[in-house]
Amino acid sequence: MRMVFRWFGEGNDSVPLKYIRQIPGVEGIVWALHDMPPGEVWPMDKIEKVKQQADEYGLNIDVVESVNVHEDIKLGLPTRDYYIENYKKTIENVAKVGVKVICYNFMPVFDWLRTDLYKELEDGSTALYYEDSKIRDINPMELVEKIAKNPQFSMPGWEPERLEDLSKLFEAYSNVTEEDLWHNLQYFLEEIIPVAEKHDIKMAIHPDDPPWSVFGLPRIITNKENISRFLKLVDSPYNGLTLCSGSLGANPTNNVAEMVREFAGRIHFAHIRNVKIFKHGDFIETSHRTSDGSLDICDIVKAYHDIGFTGYVRPDHGRHIWDEECRPGYGLYDRALGVMYLWGIWDALEQG
Repeated sequence: MRMVFRWFGEGNDSVPLKYIRQIPGVEGIVWALHDMPPGEVWPMDKIEKVKQQADEYGLNIDVVESVNVHEDIKLGLPTRDYYIENYKKTIENVAKVGVKVICYNFMPVFDWLRTDLYKELEDGSTALYYEDSKIRDINPMELVEKIAKNPQFSMPGWEPERLEDLSKLFEAYSNVTEEDLWHNLQYFLEEIIPVAEKHDIKMAIHPDDPPWSVFGLPRIITNKENISRFLKLVDSPYNGLTLCSGSLGANPTNNVAEMVREFAGRIHFAHIRNVKIFKHGDFIETSHRTSDGSLDICDIVKAYHDIGFTGYVRPDHGRHIWDEECRPGYGLYDRALGVMYLWGIWDALEQG
């Protein structure tokens, strides 16, 4: 496996590249142009600047997360073709600096959902938390305002300008069914996968987080059956997955290690993190260690080892520990501990 580390850009991340370079086994950053609104073409000067910054520390920029999909594409509006053409141009541009994988998602409105960014764990650390009853009882706009109060860092997928017309977005999705979303996703894939093939970039869809409907919005990348259906929409090795253990694993009926083995050849990017699942659909993110959560991280890593995985892996969300001030879920310390835990399992498996 090839270890990488998510980085939000100079001036937009509490973790400098020189620290990432010091984490054993990390060879690249997972990056994006977070100031670019969905649907706009990523300009070469900004792309090349990120490459120059990474090159200075000997880090690759092989993986982009995310080139966000404009809502008009998900909604299947007549304007989608314009935004799809822009998406193709961005694929062409990032290919020029050696990008190999693009992670994206097809979740309506919200990229991910949590009700508390700093829920305290028993050890005094804090972590991202999802409480299902609050989702059922809260107005979506109230949740947006709560997330936006995080003062230091923008939250990916929760950019204020993206959600400023939230009521209009919900109205637009009011009659969109899961089958409509499947149809719109297939249309998108049929357009972009040939471009990805041409430029040797693997497209890797991220599962819905959490993997069930929220606020009545349709969600489709949620379980093994739906992932299998997704891969058949355009049956190309360039149409693949970002297999996220934390997203899928929030539903205890999803067996992540089984999915790793089943979809082996189509996993281009792996997010590995642990969650502790409670009653009624609640869950909290924990350390990566198997015993701290509800997921068998050891078995998940073993599954990747069993299939001879040579793709990209990153430690996903971490706790906030040792009084670190950081973007929720994306501090240095706990994710670095996660890297070493994952390598420890992998190295033990290599020793047989």
